Amino acid sequence: MTVDLADVPAELRAAVGSALAAAGVDDGHLGVELVDAQRIRELNRAHRGRDAATDVLAFPIDGVEPTAGPRELGDVAICPEHCSDLVEAAVHGTLHLCGMDHERDGGEMLVLQERVMAGLQ
Repeated sequence: MTVDLADVPAELRAAVGSALAAAGVDDGHLGVELVDAQRIRELNRAHRGRDAATDVLAFPIDGVEPTAGPRELGDVAICPEHCSDLVEAAVHGTLHLCGMDHERDGGEMLVLQERVMAGLQ
C-alpha cells in the first residue's frame, strides 16, 4: 500500500504525509489546492451553506473504510490569505479527510493536529 501525494504542493507534502501517518492511513490519493478568497467562499457557500471565506475545506471521497480499488481520500482546498499557518491548514484538512471532526470528537482531532505540528518542528 502506498500514499500518493503527487497532487499536493511540494512544500506541504511532509505535513500531509505526517498527518496521514498519525491518523493511521497508509494508502490512498489526495489532492491539495491553494485557492483565492473568492474561490474558497464559493466552495464554502456551495458545500456548507456559509457565504464567507474560510481558511481550509476538506472534501472526503472514500472515507475511512477499505475500498475495492485504489483509495481516493479526497481533496483539501486552502486559502493562504485566510490562514495564519499554511502547514497547519494542510494538516487540519488532511485529518478531516481521514474521518476526524473536531466539532464532534471532544478535541481528539486538535490534540492529534498539535502532535503532528510538533513533530514537524
